[in-house]
Amino acid sequence: MFTSIVAKRAFSTATKQKSTKVTVLGAAGGIGQPLSLLLKRNSQVNHLSVYDIVNAPGVAADLSHINTNAVVTGHGPENNGLETALEGSDIVVIPAGIPRKPDMTRDDLFSTNASIVRDLATAIAKHSPKAHVLIISNPVNSTVPIVAEVLKLHGVFDPKRLFGVTSLDVIRASRFVSELKDTDGSKTKITVVGGHSGVTIVPLLSQSSHSFTEDEIKALTHRIQFGGDEVVKAKNGTGSATLSMAFAGAKFANALISAASGKKTVTEPTYVQSPLFADEGIEFFASNVDLGVRVSCFRPNGVEKIHGLGELSPYEESLIAAAIPELRDNIEKGKKFVA
Repeated sequence: MFTSIVAKRAFSTATKQKSTKVTVLGAAGGIGQPLSLLLKRNSQVNHLSVYDIVNAPGVAADLSHINTNAVVTGHGPENNGLETALEGSDIVVIPAGIPRKPDMTRDDLFSTNASIVRDLATAIAKHSPKAHVLIISNPVNSTVPIVAEVLKLHGVFDPKRLFGVTSLDVIRASRFVSELKDTDGSKTKITVVGGHSGVTIVPLLSQSSHSFTEDEIKALTHRIQFGGDEVVKAKNGTGSATLSMAFAGAKFANALISAASGKKTVTEPTYVQSPLFADEGIEFFASNVDLGVRVSCFRPNGVEKIHGLGELSPYEESLIAAAIPELRDNIEKGKKFVA
């Protein structure tokens, strides 16, 4: 009994003292700045490292005036800045890349963002190979496989530590349902699975505590799948979903940090290497995932458990069937880019 109490106290002390370094690559952009701001608010982050090809030192100076614990450092390409930004990182978040414009699909972003993500993944493999890598850069369905292939080439790939951030799809689903049902969106639980673009986004509305008409289900599904288009059009070509995406990215990063602090049953949606549809050639799939901690060194352990989809309605089964070939193509596109 005494030994157990001592062990628990030691665990608590160690996790409180653990220095957590979070690095944001693309920190001066439309997602990167609000994301970095939200991460600066986390009292468990001791070092916030921000990198971009321009203006990162200015972002760092601005953030450093906020009276929370994290020391903020800003890095650019000069003087081995990317290497310095990454060294010792526990979590690396990548929002770098160009935003979507009107009539532009996530796939249209591929030619530019694929190169950016590949080069950043190479730097991660060399300078922070043990870090947990959170991919925001679109198209996530393809950029996550790109990072995986680069890490494999360097012999440092761990599927437990690579995540595509799909939290925004769940956040949107919760908000859209709460608007329709006049409920608290923060307490409205909607499971969203699949991928992170168009028809690959599959909301499982039948598993909600709310009931919907057939028309409501179809309208909500379409809005959840193409919610990003609303923002792109509303911004008249000047940007995409930056603030909501930053909120979603910070939510996932903070959940991973909470898991490392010893919080139990931290479950978040994310796009990871998954067995759920592996027999159909789908190496990566988004679903609810339990996050854990590696007790031996009090570091986030990443993926602990991948949840199944549960019982689906016939309509949801048809959505999954439509998502599978699109996901397969997206994944192969990312892998072929690296090959």
